[in-house]
Amino acid sequence: MAFKKTTEEDSLYQDLEKMPISELLANINREDQTVAESVHAVLPQIEQLARAISDKINAGGRLFYLGAGTSGRLGIVDASECPPTFGVPHNLVIGLIAGGDSAIRKAVEFAEDSKEQGWNDLQSHEVSPRDVVVGIAASGTTPYVVGALKKCNEMGIITGGITCNAGSPLAQVAKFPIEAVVGPEFVTGSSRMKAGTAQKMILNMLSTTAMIRLGRIKGNKMVDMQLSNNKLVDRGTRMIMEELDLKEDEAEFLLKKHGSVRKAIENYGFGR
Repeated sequence: MAFKKTTEEDSLYQDLEKMPISELLANINREDQTVAESVHAVLPQIEQLARAISDKINAGGRLFYLGAGTSGRLGIVDASECPPTFGVPHNLVIGLIAGGDSAIRKAVEFAEDSKEQGWNDLQSHEVSPRDVVVGIAASGTTPYVVGALKKCNEMGIITGGITCNAGSPLAQVAKFPIEAVVGPEFVTGSSRMKAGTAQKMILNMLSTTAMIRLGRIKGNKMVDMQLSNNKLVDRGTRMIMEELDLKEDEAEFLLKKHGSVRKAIENYGFGR
């Protein structure tokens, strides 16, 4: 079957500029509701990649996200949230974008068209078979991503792919492909919308599952989160209060003394 970019198909809605705001919002919301169904349909694919990522990280490896444009930015967002949320090192989950860090804020023309640069960027981080590389591309055709995954395969590095078109080059090259087919966008070809939402949902699943299996969650609490603001200090204090049945001032004292919820709980009772 010939490869077909459903993300590029004509929108189901016409004359958008003539719609009142209420109708625009209702229609966008209607389309967004279909995204969760598209992701649900590929849960078995997500599970396979999540298992591979968890196994590699538990064995001391790292997770790399690789993408261009919106896809690259989403990977960077997910990677950058892992250290504060789960207390892991900044080099455990790494997001790379075509065009480098400047492309996070401003598009870099033709950066995604290089078949070699993705691999070059991975090499700068000394990627190895201990790691997992996940390519993210709504179209499934981005040369920066596809070229890098081909090289990873040659080097014995596990590869995953997240795309929103079926039968794409990315899905064909990735060892663990995820194809969340969301269909035409509300604005024709604007894959930052439904496709971007699907990618974000999948990235949340992959990283959260990996961190849980790494032991970074206790019960359902982020006990290793970085205490980087007052809100998180308050949250951590409440966790300790609930876990150890302490008053607020006692819990806050332990939290500040040990610097993390986990250490406060584990060391409670010692040296008292």
